[in-house]
Amino acid sequence: MIRVGVNGYGVIGRRVADAIVLQPDMILAGVVKVKPDYKARIAVEKKYNLYASDEESLKSFHRSGLSPKGTLEDLLKEVDIIVDACPEGVGAQNSRIYEDLGKKAIFEGGEEHDLTGLSFVSQCNFDDAKGRRSLRVVSCNTTALCRVINSLDRAFGVKRARAVIVRRAADPDETSKGPIDAVVLDPVKLPSHHGHDVRTVLPNIDIVTMALKVPTTHMHLHSLIISVKEKTNEDKVRDSLKKTTRVLLVDSREGIKSTAQVADLARELGRPRSDLYEVAVWGDSIKIIDDEIYFYMGVHQEAIVIPENIDAIRALTGGYSKEESIRLTNKMLGIIEG
Repeated sequence: MIRVGVNGYGVIGRRVADAIVLQPDMILAGVVKVKPDYKARIAVEKKYNLYASDEESLKSFHRSGLSPKGTLEDLLKEVDIIVDACPEGVGAQNSRIYEDLGKKAIFEGGEEHDLTGLSFVSQCNFDDAKGRRSLRVVSCNTTALCRVINSLDRAFGVKRARAVIVRRAADPDETSKGPIDAVVLDPVKLPSHHGHDVRTVLPNIDIVTMALKVPTTHMHLHSLIISVKEKTNEDKVRDSLKKTTRVLLVDSREGIKSTAQVADLARELGRPRSDLYEVAVWGDSIKIIDDEIYFYMGVHQEAIVIPENIDAIRALTGGYSKEESIRLTNKMLGIIEG
């Protein structure tokens, strides 16, 4: 059994912790929180071992009536691997603690690639992670792009990829940020960082991206134009994507014409928190003009990287092939295959 700790119990950390509990080969040793808020109380109600981030944090927990088992350093003594789901930039600071204690670590997409030297997407570079001390699971948008572009590259050879990313303004529980009644260029100066991030996983892909924010919390929406080397048709592209793990084809003719309806699909599938771990590609949007494939896809920013985190745990600790890990993760999370 792989003993795993989760440092940070927010949007990603909560989901990673719940996913770990579902795995037959993993034990959730504990979760770390900075503040004694409602999320900390939920962790206790779920009977997760709760730890404070440091001694000062520990005092605030005791004042609130919660009694953590200790601090982050205490948890690290109990784990084989730590998943750092702290806010952007904090993971880089924590990495020194993990290194000093000789613990393997997984970081999230808010950290820089150089922190670990390996940016991870399960189906793209699982084997490269074996035996490493640490890796970085890339962001939600990068994960989605890598899954789809890698699939099309293997099937038809990708000459270049261009993407416009319409980003949600904030997560559903965030009330302190997000444009209200505005479309915000993010950034104005092109290209956006997403293409560069894709190349940390797929270094040979020619990709340029641009992005903007809109006032919604549902999902991100990507508009893609991918030029391929091999002549193909819409049916072959749909077949290739349908066979790709963690890619779900949806159809506007069945009433799915927006990100809201994709989110509703996840809700009706009975997913915890309405999570969609798959990237949703509108199959009927796929159009080929000359050597270019055009289509739309939706990305649930809160959930898509959760299976990557679970596979990353297995990749760092060894003992599984890529196919074995993906198959087991998919089964335990209820991910739709084919």
